[in-house]
Amino acid sequence: MKTTKLLRCTLCAVILSALGLVGCEDVDTYSINAPSDLQSRIDSIAAANASKDTGDTTYITIATAIVGETDFSSGWWTVFSDYFTIPAGKKLVVKYDNISNCATSGNNYENWVLIVTNNVADRDGDGYKEYFALRSDAYGWGGDMVDDGYAYDENMISYDYPDTDGDGDVWNDFRNTMADASVTLDVDHSATGVVYVTATATGKNGMIITETYNQSVSATDNIVAFLTTEESYLEIKEAYLIPSEVTETVDYNPTSITVSGTPSSIELGSENFWGDATATVTYADGSSAEVDTADISFTVPDLTTLGEKTVIVSYNLTKEGEYCEAVSTYYTLEVTTPIVSIAATDINYYYYSSDDILFNPAGIVVTATYSDGSTVIIDNGDVVFPSKISAIEGAHTIDISYAGATSTYTTTSTVTLIKGVSQVGANDFSTAWWTAFSDDYTVASGSSKTFKMYCYSDNLANWHSPCTILRKADMTEYAVVRMDNYGWDTVSADHFAANSTSTSDWNWDIFMSSISGSKVVITVTNNGDNTADILYNVTYATGETHFQKYAGVTVDSSDLNCALVTEESYLVIVE
Repeated sequence: MKTTKLLRCTLCAVILSALGLVGCEDVDTYSINAPSDLQSRIDSIAAANASKDTGDTTYITIATAIVGETDFSSGWWTVFSDYFTIPAGKKLVVKYDNISNCATSGNNYENWVLIVTNNVADRDGDGYKEYFALRSDAYGWGGDMVDDGYAYDENMISYDYPDTDGDGDVWNDFRNTMADASVTLDVDHSATGVVYVTATATGKNGMIITETYNQSVSATDNIVAFLTTEESYLEIKEAYLIPSEVTETVDYNPTSITVSGTPSSIELGSENFWGDATATVTYADGSSAEVDTADISFTVPDLTTLGEKTVIVSYNLTKEGEYCEAVSTYYTLEVTTPIVSIAATDINYYYYSSDDILFNPAGIVVTATYSDGSTVIIDNGDVVFPSKISAIEGAHTIDISYAGATSTYTTTSTVTLIKGVSQVGANDFSTAWWTAFSDDYTVASGSSKTFKMYCYSDNLANWHSPCTILRKADMTEYAVVRMDNYGWDTVSADHFAANSTSTSDWNWDIFMSSISGSKVVITVTNNGDNTADILYNVTYATGETHFQKYAGVTVDSSDLNCALVTEESYLVIVE
């Protein structure tokens, strides 16, 4: 308000001065006998007053008032607000209108996005790093500042988005509120080394919704914030700095502790019950952090006798490192007799490409023999195999080793490479989705086409496995069906139409880890009634078998072709 009054007074003075010189007839105060730099002078006065420190409030001049194309055509990372520098101990407040077509498009992301960075106010500048990005739809991600010890934690995002229409989905109500909402965004850079973000949106439907997030940032260096958007635009109304509302660090007690990577067994005589395990503590504010082993208390059982043992793990420090009531968990391990030797089975390995093979030992069974003559199968994850083998047909001898409590044991295995007839995907698992395909095969009405293959995968996702495409001769698709009980067709444009069904007998707990080395037989059957069936018969390297079937997929039986595609895996077709 103070800035507006001062601007009015200045403008009136200039206009009156012009009127006094030329009279009142046909006066244009901006073009007749007015100084040529009048507008720039008015702008500079406004800017000077807008940036004045008015008590506890420092107003910021807005250079980019409209962020994004008003026809909703702005692509991601193409439009940006001004940079807003926030010193420690200050809170940035930005008020803007969020103009979006999200209620019609159905896309939650077509709204504001906040980026918080280090003290380098140039996205293309040397040393620029982001602390985090936060979207209006309770989604975000971390940036390179995590390497400096400032971790992003999605658990710290909270929101109060209501289900106003009672349909069990808050997001349609969210989109109705965010379209043309007025937003007040607070970014509080506390001198305690934490930034607190609060975004309050008031929709034209009368709803008020709030999203919050906090994480650690530098307690001394400035931070920088700016806004971006996608397929929407922002009208920035006002921005200013006020003192931070957080002057003391809020501490939180731990609520739980979990452990991962603990050894399943140790040999008699070893005291390394922890190995390379890690412990993660969750605090009362919802945040989690991996904690130093030196701060953990262990209750260790007698390790000088054989058998199953229980180790209790406890932690009794607050988030700020003060002593508090402990949280605890436990795990079990087996104390076994010492190993005297290991042995490994032989396997066949299928290949086609001449590139070196990133070797996956699925199917090789490594057995340890103990000093009392008993044996146990060692998890392949604890055994060292060669990382690559040459793509040369025939028998290859590979070295295998296992590090026991007191010694490292070695043995060999014979891997026999058998060449297939073709391959889909690259040996290094780099094949992106929809980039590598088999040949197309015609499936005549009333007939079937069968593919026999071995799948080698990075085992990092269920869909890193074979997919079958059903399409016409002109490449128009009917459907794509994956091995992991998922697919889509052109009838429903999302998932399967009501007249098709999918069945399987997967054990989902082991599906992903068992893909590589599996023998997969895919049969596509043209039923002759404008439907098709697809059957996957899968034999894991362990010998375990499963199936996946899709029945009644809508096709034109007079024009049915099929092909294979895969992602971050490769298929060696043997028949």
